[in-house]
Amino acid sequence: MATHHGKEGVVKAGGTAIAELTGFSIETTGDVVEDTELGDATKSFVAGRTSFSGSLDMNYDETDSPQQTLTVGSTIAFILLPEGATSGDESFTGSGIITGMSVTNGMDAVVTRSVTFQGTGALTRGTV
Repeated sequence: MATHHGKEGVVKAGGTAIAELTGFSIETTGDVVEDTELGDATKSFVAGRTSFSGSLDMNYDETDSPQQTLTVGSTIAFILLPEGATSGDESFTGSGIITGMSVTNGMDAVVTRSVTFQGTGALTRGTV
């Protein structure tokens, strides 16, 4: 069984790696629709549509072009690479609409940026 350290992860927005990335998450969900008939003793369901969403966390860098494209309402093409960007590593590719962006500043802390997105269209799972 292969395990991977989080420091291997990379996220590319518009084909360019986001600088100062500290973490990311992606969640996929699928709807189900009930198709039980009146005479059935148990409920039954069929698979419906799928969707995905996620978040990106980074140290704030106003000089990083990919970070600057992550504005609320914009649509980004991205590649999430949990294992890194070496040939054969797993990838998740898709487009998403930025739904939120926050900048956090605290005394004695690094300024950070967090971004949330809602996927639009299909999420493709593949390899580098």
